[in-house]
Amino acid sequence: MGIWSKKSITALRAEAASSEGGLKRTLGALNLTMLGIGAIIGAGIFVLTGTAAANFAGPGVSLSFVLAGLACLFAGLCYAEFASMIPIAGSAYTYSYATMGEGVAWFIGWNLVLEYLFAAATVAVGWSGYFSAMLDTVGIHVPAAFASAPLTVENGHQVVRAFTCVNTNTGGVLADAATKIAFATREACTAAGGNAVDGLINLPAILLILALTMLLVRGVQESATFNNIIVAIKMVIVLLVIGFGFMYVNTDNWHPFIPEMVTNSDGSTKYGMSGVLRAAPVVFFSYIGFDAVSTAAQEAKNPQRDLPIGMIASLLICTVLYILMSLVMTGLAPFQSLGVAHPVSAALEAVPQLKWLENLVNIGAVAGLSSVVLVMLMGQPRIFYTMSRDGLLPKIFAKVHPKYQTPAASTWIVGLIAIVIAGFFPLGLLGELVSGGTLAAFATVCIGVLVLRKRSPELERPFRTPWVPLVPIMGAGATLYMMYQLPKLTWTLLGVWTAIGMTVYFVYGMGNSKIGKQDKASGAK
Repeated sequence: MGIWSKKSITALRAEAASSEGGLKRTLGALNLTMLGIGAIIGAGIFVLTGTAAANFAGPGVSLSFVLAGLACLFAGLCYAEFASMIPIAGSAYTYSYATMGEGVAWFIGWNLVLEYLFAAATVAVGWSGYFSAMLDTVGIHVPAAFASAPLTVENGHQVVRAFTCVNTNTGGVLADAATKIAFATREACTAAGGNAVDGLINLPAILLILALTMLLVRGVQESATFNNIIVAIKMVIVLLVIGFGFMYVNTDNWHPFIPEMVTNSDGSTKYGMSGVLRAAPVVFFSYIGFDAVSTAAQEAKNPQRDLPIGMIASLLICTVLYILMSLVMTGLAPFQSLGVAHPVSAALEAVPQLKWLENLVNIGAVAGLSSVVLVMLMGQPRIFYTMSRDGLLPKIFAKVHPKYQTPAASTWIVGLIAIVIAGFFPLGLLGELVSGGTLAAFATVCIGVLVLRKRSPELERPFRTPWVPLVPIMGAGATLYMMYQLPKLTWTLLGVWTAIGMTVYFVYGMGNSKIGKQDKASGAK
């Protein structure tokens, strides 16, 4: 009863089969695969590859992508089994409700807020930086005060007034000439002949979220079509970099493929096989978002078949692209030179014949990040929609637009919250919180497969996770290991976030839970 109440698989399937007053089923396997690619390929392929190579693994970073991809594949296979059994928009929240009870489901649903809502705001800020830089190249300068939030985070925890270093003559953004990274201090900015301009509001990020929210309210098919176009653009650009890049690879840059271990000044180490292993949790975060495909379960035409295809296909395609891109980048330039804000551009600059690709890479980054924001903003309202239908959130979150058949009210609420976060608040503390919430959901889904196989082996499973219990154990083990790597401050913030969430559950959710009321009524009889 209450916190341990579980939802019946039969009841969930009946809910999925009923379309009355629900979401509109318009998405096929191709749309779902493109949604997965749209969520996965973003900042990871344009930033993390270079960071992981320079700071941890060298050219062996491609092996790190293999390891991280395997961990995601294990989790993805578990997601696919649940998605085919329970084609409901709630993703890991619903799967936990059916296997481990309402309390765990609420915990996971609350953590998914970190993955989707906060990730949307965080990526929108990254998009704003790329978009402003792209406009700079054509002589259009977004005023610095209106392209950054008023606050930022230094040293991982200190909130300070944000500033942008601006060229006093041209109005463009100044960065360190050697590293291409923004100046960290006002003094360094002044010494370089710049002017430190305080941030007021991140207007490009706000406008992006507003536009995508309006698109999502209008319809999931329209949103999927837009996403397909954006994904096609960034896929073409990534394939151009890979295809032309391989023509100019200097194989000397790959030797040694796994550099010898080096001890840093702080006593930590990098390179060697331990560096490859250490880089795996770093590049793992490039894959965050593939599970957003499962949030579109109630808008899929044939969810039992198409959801597993969408999740597994998008994971496999992106893993191959990540591996190829990391090989090209470390082949074009020495890996030590890739630890910059724009590593793909840094790799291309090492080969004058590839200079023409740099502007295309900026377009690809803008396209890639916008599709990530779109899919994140699509996923969160559907989690809230399902939680509201279960009684754990107010009814407004389950309100469906009468014409467009989308969770319009929930979409606007999520969009407005994301606008406030992206426009005004420091996001430095949120990145690893997003990762923590995502990893918790992944591990719970893997464990859930084991629980349900043991408790209800007779249930029909249109897609069956292979090699059980090995795959779920490997998936849970890999994600829990990566959670263990998170810093103490992140664990503290996750604890605070969980405490807030459980307070909301005990104050509102538990008393309004539909299944909780049913359990009480049956107990009273």
